[in-house]
Amino acid sequence: MTEKQKLNQKLWDIANNLRGKMGADEFRDYILGFIFYKYLSEKMLRYANKILAPDNMTYHSINLNTKPGQQYLEAVKENAIDDLGYFLEPGELFSTMVMRGNGNGKAKFILDDLQKVLIDIEQSTMGTDSEEDFENLFEDLDLDSSKLGKTPEDRNEIIVKVMEKLDEVDFELDNPENDVLGDAYEYLIGQFASGAGKKAGEFYTPQEVSSVLAKLVTVGKERLKNVYDPTCGSGSLLLRVAREVDEVGEYFGQESNPTTYNLCRMNMIMHDVHYSRFDIKNEDTLERPQHIDKKFEAVVANPPFSAKWSSDPLKMNDDRFSAYGKLAPKSRADFAFVQHMIHQLDDNGTMACVLPHGVLFRSGGEGTIREHIIKELNYLDAVIGLPANIFFGTSIPTCVLVLRKQRTHSEHVLFIDASEHYEKVSTQHKLRPEDISKIIETYKEYVSGNWDSEYTGELEEKYSYITNRDEIAENDYNLNIPRYVDTFEEEEVVDLQAVAQELKALDNNIQKTDEAIANYCKELGIEAPF
Repeated sequence: MTEKQKLNQKLWDIANNLRGKMGADEFRDYILGFIFYKYLSEKMLRYANKILAPDNMTYHSINLNTKPGQQYLEAVKENAIDDLGYFLEPGELFSTMVMRGNGNGKAKFILDDLQKVLIDIEQSTMGTDSEEDFENLFEDLDLDSSKLGKTPEDRNEIIVKVMEKLDEVDFELDNPENDVLGDAYEYLIGQFASGAGKKAGEFYTPQEVSSVLAKLVTVGKERLKNVYDPTCGSGSLLLRVAREVDEVGEYFGQESNPTTYNLCRMNMIMHDVHYSRFDIKNEDTLERPQHIDKKFEAVVANPPFSAKWSSDPLKMNDDRFSAYGKLAPKSRADFAFVQHMIHQLDDNGTMACVLPHGVLFRSGGEGTIREHIIKELNYLDAVIGLPANIFFGTSIPTCVLVLRKQRTHSEHVLFIDASEHYEKVSTQHKLRPEDISKIIETYKEYVSGNWDSEYTGELEEKYSYITNRDEIAENDYNLNIPRYVDTFEEEEVVDLQAVAQELKALDNNIQKTDEAIANYCKELGIEAPF
């Protein structure tokens, strides 16, 4: 087991052993919140010690009861706010609170002081550039919740136990080349998602699906100016994109759920993304878009499948929707999200999003929007069918749409049927590394190929097909994948003469068996059953 796997397992064991009867999705906010608090504390301690090193001092050695000590503290605070975005005094650090809570083996009451520390972290940023990134960040860490225990003492005991166990874990922050903690945080989010059922879709995209989207939007690129996710959840998809290139300049996202919004900001900071390089907003993307004046080089998303939205006729005055002639239906906002993302996509950008299969063929307003994207805008670059049952809480089959404003092959669209390429893990289907690689390599082959404008044909039999816009128009802009990728398996020819002979032989055997039974019954003096 690698060091990364050991840390993942250790943190998950702590969560499972200490959550008691509390549901995984309920305890998630506590364990992740305290891991984040420990991270902030260790980051603060290392930063302060580095500043104080030239004076042969450490953060804990500052005497706060003296004027020089207060001056040192103020100097550390000023620098920390600029560089880290927040500040913690020595007495507010995670390790200090653990020592105070552990009194001779019996938990001392620290809940009130702990609550004040969490508030102080947020308030340390007030009036600074990082204020919005830390505002209400710990609001879901409810230390007075009866779910933790019936009495304040019970709640204090469980919190002290959690903190003591986490204090034993080495987060390896001294290793700048090793994002072990960020990976562990992602791992825990995924583990909690697997136990949260349908709720998981609110905050988590399986890593394998995130990997597909991230690789698609970074084909041919080593650096991205920015990346955007309009339904960013815990931020895992944004961070996955960063793994595929050397550098991402800025991260932008919007999330309507306040708890998930907090989780996303924590996730960004835990992955050492500086507060000045991410801008995550807590609002409804379709109703109140927060980054509408910006364009993005990479856009990725896993919007809530077939969510309800206002579909207000006044939306036809909105630049995101006005050119299409129709709005997405009130009960299915899938294409509303697509329209929003197209509006935010930069001219040199690539967009990849996961949607339910119905967007490929449903008629009405969705059909009108689909036709406009293909016929008038000509942005659709690829359609990829994914296996069913790869998302937590739903078994429906899904697809990935890849859109680009400046397409390499303006007259063609690639179709990939990856629906049968997976492994079954417990009750879920999972994309294997080879399945992901096959999708990406097929897309790269399509992008780099030299296709005649009228060309249509298979790239790989029963897996991928290159069509042109004329063929799509002939299909009334229906994108249902079986119309393009022929996955039909011919049934084995049945030899009717042989079947007739088998049936005749079977009938003879039955007659002989009946005769034998009748003879046995006669010998026993009983009536035959036929």
